[in-house]
Amino acid sequence: MSTVTAEQALAQPPDQRGQTLLALREDQWYDRKSNRIKPAELANVMVGLANAEGGLIVVGLSAGKVEGVAARSGSVNAWRQAAMDYSVPPVPARTRLVECVNDRGERDHLLVVEVETSALVHSNQKDEVFLRVGDENRRLSFHQRQELQYDKGQASFESTVVEGASRRDLDDDLLMSYAEALKHPDPDRLLVARGLATREGGMTVGAVLLFATQPQQWLPEAYIRVLRYQGTERGTGARQRLLSDERFEGPIPEQLHSARRSILDRIPARQALGRAGRFERIGLIPEDAWLEGLVNAAIHRSYSVSGDHIRVEVFDDRVEVESPGRFPGIVGTRDPLEITRFARNPRIARVCADLRFGQELGEGIRRMFEEMRLAGLADPQYVQTAGSVRVTLLSAPVDRALEARLPRGSREVLRVIREAGRASTGELVDATGRSRPFVRAQLSALEHAGLIEWKGHSRKDPRAFWMVKAQ
Repeated sequence: MSTVTAEQALAQPPDQRGQTLLALREDQWYDRKSNRIKPAELANVMVGLANAEGGLIVVGLSAGKVEGVAARSGSVNAWRQAAMDYSVPPVPARTRLVECVNDRGERDHLLVVEVETSALVHSNQKDEVFLRVGDENRRLSFHQRQELQYDKGQASFESTVVEGASRRDLDDDLLMSYAEALKHPDPDRLLVARGLATREGGMTVGAVLLFATQPQQWLPEAYIRVLRYQGTERGTGARQRLLSDERFEGPIPEQLHSARRSILDRIPARQALGRAGRFERIGLIPEDAWLEGLVNAAIHRSYSVSGDHIRVEVFDDRVEVESPGRFPGIVGTRDPLEITRFARNPRIARVCADLRFGQELGEGIRRMFEEMRLAGLADPQYVQTAGSVRVTLLSAPVDRALEARLPRGSREVLRVIREAGRASTGELVDATGRSRPFVRAQLSALEHAGLIEWKGHSRKDPRAFWMVKAQ
């Protein structure tokens, strides 16, 4: 993510504005287009942003040059009306001209299009639906479009006005620091611009979660819990192995700061030579990996789910982060590196990105995989339960050569066996949601690799099971 946001670049003097915008990396919330773009093509980009998390389009920048729009003044009005003329229903967007100096050293203008995230699913006049994914505008399949319509209904919770909450309930220092980060002169107008407050002064769920002094007054389950266990098992009853249990409340930024410090103190570690040339405590699991998991949980959890909260469980051999709410329908866990990005809480995700918390969902997951692989550890393991998503980060080194030989999906089967202690073929089919032939193929590969063993009297033994082979 860029160190300067598009909003900050637009606040710079006109003679610096264009070059700064060119230097920015296009991402989930920022795109730039040539002054030769057609209104219908511009509308497709607007549709993708509105269906995702909103963002900015700057027209008049192309191929490393500040073109400006003065040379295409006849197209400006058509660009302004693109949402009305080419999107169904019309995308919620505002346009404005900002001064710049073009590549010829002449005073010129750029057209800035501010697209709001929408509770509706928008299409173009051809009935094509697009979704902004990173720096791409992807056309969705019929199935993905249906899932997006369902997820949009779920995503509306963060924009619900909280009864009884007002501007006085927000932390002025936290809100001011956010405005300063974006170089915005008015924090209250910024709240409205980000869809966190209504023009009548109502505070949304997103505003309360991000900036209220005590969000738990209205959302009692909106907290992070960090648990540390002795050994590798939770234990039950008198054999429970819980060493510490901390609960962190307050606005999301404060929760993340406090939970991070707690996990740092409790993560399994070793003494090793650090970057400063001194021996220091180094976590067995990379901080960037588990921190990304924590931030993703806080940003993308389902806050409408009552009776549950975010849990970070730290064991001697792993860290598990579990958050309420399943992945949105267009996101899957079978191959997390190939997800189609959609944020359940686009306004919260946007603010946390502005505050430099975490990466985009897809980019953040890729970063977790990269950090674990660089450390020689197993890939993050994602599991969806009936009402939550759990990611497990293991501290044990992995044999990459062995991993390469195993078929895709075998790691998922091995994880289920390890967690259950023992499991029959039928139980593995139920737990993974895979077909019986698929599970049998994975079991055969794992058995051949010497990772699991079968226990039973005969192949038709109803009490037969698989278990992890003792090393």
